[in-house]
Amino acid sequence: MIKEKVQNELNKQINAEIYSSYLYLSMSAYFESTSMAGFANWMRVQAKEELAHAMKFYDYIKERGGRILLHSIDAPPKEWSSALAAFKDVYKHEQKVTAMINELVDLAIEEKDHATNNFLQWFVTEQVEEEASADEIVQKLKIVGSTGSGLLMLDRELAQRVFTPESTIE
Repeated sequence: MIKEKVQNELNKQINAEIYSSYLYLSMSAYFESTSMAGFANWMRVQAKEELAHAMKFYDYIKERGGRILLHSIDAPPKEWSSALAAFKDVYKHEQKVTAMINELVDLAIEEKDHATNNFLQWFVTEQVEEEASADEIVQKLKIVGSTGSGLLMLDRELAQRVFTPESTIE
């Protein structure tokens, strides 16, 4: 059985992951409105990935005999001044999620909840990848600027991203 304090914080993380999905879906819609289908695709894939993360937390709470308690989801922003501004927001958001995951790890250690600590290590590793991916695109956007063939080439590159659901065997 999962401890109530851990359960409550994991429920908050479900909310944060769903908000992340909603944020990236909003960014996808923004990029669709600017005819940047590749950027929109990258964000849509990211939205699916974040929703899958929320479901990992959901399933974990259920497996530990806990109670899933869903909270309201805040509305995300709808506009960005540029692709660079949007991806800077992605990077900043992923840093925030990393801090939240780290706080959950600290709580699991404090509560001597080894199962939850073990479960969270996947997310610790995932956040390293998430931050690196966002930062890589920020750096590319700084090089190519906000117009021209470099931006179109990057849009084409981002169009290649495909959602691959996580294996249930870890």
